[in-house]
Amino acid sequence: MRKTNRTIFGVLAGSACLALVASEPAFAETTLDKIKRTGELTVGTEAAFPPFEFVKDGKIVGYGSDILAEVVKELGVKKLNQLDLPWQGILPGVLAGKFDFVATTVGINAERAKRYAYTMPIADGVPYAMKRKGDKLTKVEDLNGKVVATQLASSTEPVARALDAKLKAAGGTGFKDLKLFTAFPESYVALASGEADAVIQSLPSLAALVKEKPDVFELLAPTPQDGGYSYLAWVTRPDDKDLRDAISAVIRKMRDDGRLATLQKKWFGFEMTIPDQGYLPPGAM
Repeated sequence: MRKTNRTIFGVLAGSACLALVASEPAFAETTLDKIKRTGELTVGTEAAFPPFEFVKDGKIVGYGSDILAEVVKELGVKKLNQLDLPWQGILPGVLAGKFDFVATTVGINAERAKRYAYTMPIADGVPYAMKRKGDKLTKVEDLNGKVVATQLASSTEPVARALDAKLKAAGGTGFKDLKLFTAFPESYVALASGEADAVIQSLPSLAALVKEKPDVFELLAPTPQDGGYSYLAWVTRPDDKDLRDAISAVIRKMRDDGRLATLQKKWFGFEMTIPDQGYLPPGAM
C-alpha cells in the first residue's frame, strides 16, 4: 500500500512540475539575438537609388552602403547577405520575414510610421522637383499641363499626387499626366528624353544627379509633403524595436563623431542636420 501511495505521489508531483514548466512564459529569440548569435545578417536593398545605394563594378555602393558597413561592425556581423530587390517588394518583404531589416532609404510618412519601426534618420529627404537644363519652368505652378514622373509606391508618389490636387484646387489644370516608374533612374531617362517635364524625388538624390550631369538637369523647386516629415531612414518589423534601437545607436554615434557628415560630403557634396527627435509623425512606433 505504501509503495502504491509513493507511486501515485510521484506521478502527481511530476505532473505538477510539468504544469509549472508549461505555465512559465517562453522567451522567443529576437531578430537581434539571432544576428548576434549567428553572426549573420540579411538585409533588403534597392540598389537603384543613387547615391544612396547603387551598383558599381558589380558591387552595391553608396551612402547607405557605407553606413551599413558601420552597422555590420557594431553588431559583430561576420556574414552580410545584401539582397538587391525592386522597391515595390522591399517593405512587404521585411514584414514577411524575408530579411532582417530594410537597409535602403525609406521616406518617413504617417502611413508607414504606423506599420514599420523607423530608425533614426540617415538623411534629410525633402521632396523636390527637377527639370531639364534650360527649360522655362521656375516654380511648381509651372507644372500645370506638364508630364511629371516619380517612382511607383515611393514616398514621393503621394507628394506628387498631392501637388497635382493642389494645382487643380488653385484653379489650374494640374498635371497632364503622372508617370510612375519602377525605379527612379527610369524617370531620369524619361526626363532627359522629353517623355517627362519634371521628376519629383528627394533633394539629396536630385542634387547629386544635377552635380553629376549639370548639362542635362537642374533643380526646379521644393514640393514639401503635408505634415513636414521629410527625413529618410531605414525600417525594421514592428516587433524588432530592439534591432531598430541598435541601428539607431550606430547612426547617432556616427553623427556625433563626424563620420556621417564625412559620408554626406563624399556622396552629396554637402552636410545635413540629422535630428534625435521630432522626425516621426504622432502615433509612430
